[in-house]
Amino acid sequence: LLKVLSRIDSILRSPRAPPLIFRPSKGPVQNCIKENGQGCGFEHLPLTIEMWADQLMALKDLHRSLRKLSLELLPWNTADPQDKRESIRVEDLQLIVDAILEELENKEKNSQALSLQTLSAIVSHFQKLFDVNSLNGVYPRMNEVYIKLGEMTNAMRNLHELLELDSSAPPTVVVDTVGKLCDIINNKVTEQVQQLLGTQDIHSIINKLEEHECFFPPFQALIQDLLCLLEISNVDDILPAVQNLK
Repeated sequence: LLKVLSRIDSILRSPRAPPLIFRPSKGPVQNCIKENGQGCGFEHLPLTIEMWADQLMALKDLHRSLRKLSLELLPWNTADPQDKRESIRVEDLQLIVDAILEELENKEKNSQALSLQTLSAIVSHFQKLFDVNSLNGVYPRMNEVYIKLGEMTNAMRNLHELLELDSSAPPTVVVDTVGKLCDIINNKVTEQVQQLLGTQDIHSIINKLEEHECFFPPFQALIQDLLCLLEISNVDDILPAVQNLK
């Protein structure tokens, strides 16, 4: 027993022992006497060993927690040869931590690379949509699109107000409303033309227009000749001038 205690004591006194664990006895030793009559200092061993036992138990709890974290971050890495061990070493915990850190670093690198690929795809898509041949033309075309968008937004806002539509009405509603107004205007113009020419038949309207096209050029030439002969400039003065000639 004395040899075992001496061995434990030498381990505690070793430079490899954790700091603040070994506490040499400051008082006289009564129950343990070495052969040379000096105190052996073994009275601190029970507390130290008890603390070590607590730390070993805590080490197992820490290993269990790290394994849960590893399964969350590395679900494909289910094999753990340390699970069947009764004792857990610090090296085992360090391996788990290193694996987690390596995976996090790889994810960060992959996310950065993915971001670059996404940005490149966005730029390429913009070039295809707006017919931009080079990267230098992307920014000018963006500005142009922004200006055009502002103009279209203002135009749609004005149309909503003129047509007395709700501001949330989609462009299709605006187009339909404008189309209906155009139909109404065209119908009114057609009615006015029909009333003016005194006919309801489109073919009759065409014939009337052709008759007028044949009649008006000679009539206009006659009027111009009369104005020259009578030395007047106003059509309304033709009749009075002819009456004066009588």
